[in-house]
Amino acid sequence: MNNIWKEMFSSQNNKKAQEQGGLFDSSIPQGVGSRKDAQVRLQKDLMENMVKIRAFSQNTSDLLDRQIEVSGVKVGILMCEGMINLQMFTQIMVRPLSEVSIPNADGEAVAHWVSKNTVFSGDQKEFFTYDELFTFLMAGFVVLLIDGVDRGIACGMQGFNFRSVSEPSTEMNITGSREGFVEPVRINQTMIRRRIRSPSLKFEMYPVGQKSRTDICLVYLTDTADPKLVQAVREKLSNLSSDIVLSQGYLSPYLEGNPKSPFSSVGTTERPDTLCAKINEGRIGILVDGTPFALIVPYLFSEHFQSMDDYSYRPYYGSFIRLLKYFAFFLSVFLPGLYVAITVFSPQMLPDSLLFNIAASEQQTPFSMMTEAFIIHLIYEIMREAGLRLPRPVGHAVSIIGALVIGDAAVQAGIIGSSMVMVVALTALSSFVVPSLYEPAAVLKFVFIIVGGTWGLFGISVGFVLLLCNLCALESFGIPIMAPTSPWSAADLRDNFWRSSWKKLGKLRLHVQNLPGSRLNENKEDKKSC
Repeated sequence: MNNIWKEMFSSQNNKKAQEQGGLFDSSIPQGVGSRKDAQVRLQKDLMENMVKIRAFSQNTSDLLDRQIEVSGVKVGILMCEGMINLQMFTQIMVRPLSEVSIPNADGEAVAHWVSKNTVFSGDQKEFFTYDELFTFLMAGFVVLLIDGVDRGIACGMQGFNFRSVSEPSTEMNITGSREGFVEPVRINQTMIRRRIRSPSLKFEMYPVGQKSRTDICLVYLTDTADPKLVQAVREKLSNLSSDIVLSQGYLSPYLEGNPKSPFSSVGTTERPDTLCAKINEGRIGILVDGTPFALIVPYLFSEHFQSMDDYSYRPYYGSFIRLLKYFAFFLSVFLPGLYVAITVFSPQMLPDSLLFNIAASEQQTPFSMMTEAFIIHLIYEIMREAGLRLPRPVGHAVSIIGALVIGDAAVQAGIIGSSMVMVVALTALSSFVVPSLYEPAAVLKFVFIIVGGTWGLFGISVGFVLLLCNLCALESFGIPIMAPTSPWSAADLRDNFWRSSWKKLGKLRLHVQNLPGSRLNENKEDKKSC
């Protein structure tokens, strides 16, 4: 079917263009492809427009074009192959255009009839430049160009394939929603709108990337988000210099506050309910077309340890799970370094029986404790990356190799000690408890292995203080990411290390711009003092 449409749409216009002196007009520079060259207005002559469109697009094979007559007026129809719903296009657009009869019709009369008297699509817009034309075409719109009219009409009839809504793969839950974001940004907008049915929910969409023209969408509540925060996010994104944007990771560096930190001040989520909860607190969500992950700014450090399941459990159990996540994170970062520091510099801190077992296992190994810990954790990271990138049918081979070679053969051969295998296993399990912090935890554990093996417990203590200072100094759009722990606010701790009941949480509504230490309210405080 697509080939039939392609031949039907292309043959007539190409033939007429060649009769007028070739497909590429001599007045149009060859190799036109930049957005600057396409920032010219459409002409009233339909054939001139069609020839220039072919020139701008370098005669790409997926551009389908066809000229028809509507009440004696020539109308050009353009679309991208595979981007539209052909059944909708045939029934809603082709049939009315072929049956309409407008007396004494000219180009403006046909344009007025299409714009004012028909509803080809719920998303129907007029445009005036070639740049807008290509933006609509490549977003799945059908474009109408009318002879004698210097503007076009775009009708949204998207019909491209995409992954259906399914359960999030990175944020699993037990009692919450099973819906996760998908790649098309419009579908993600509907999932948010279904959960927040308020007129104050606003979507701001605009393209980024000079070549990809990727649609990104700012999501926020106009009566909750601080206008200065919204403007700051817009300014950050306006500095985007990439030609192509393919995922949310391209935007994160422009939104982060202090880049000299292993921790990010930009959060990500794959769950619509999580994003709705965040924007209800005054945050801004950013949806990127083509990726199922949404960005959240500003993002606090304590939010890495929160999940939607916490608010479905009883308060005491939700608090227990949250404290367990904190403990697991510190274990994944500090356990290897503490093990090396204690066994090398402070063995008297261990019980005699445990110390004898460790000494017996390490006596057969050729490496020092620090070297052994560094090598074994590096091997584990290699195994994890290999298992992550391998196809699923053969991915289990990595775990088999790891269990046989590292877990058994390496110990039997005396390359590593059995106690070190236990430390690696416990560190690996702890790092999976808070997956959003896996990246900094994976790097920091190597840092603390070196520090612990070089300066012992003193080095671990100094490293911990420096890490804590780095966290406390990190801001996201003027809001400290360690708030409300630093600066301290006892009232806001009701949903930090532990979770209070909904009776208490519902009494005082949290707005992120009102957190202690926020610089968004400096002007308000100055006015009050005056």
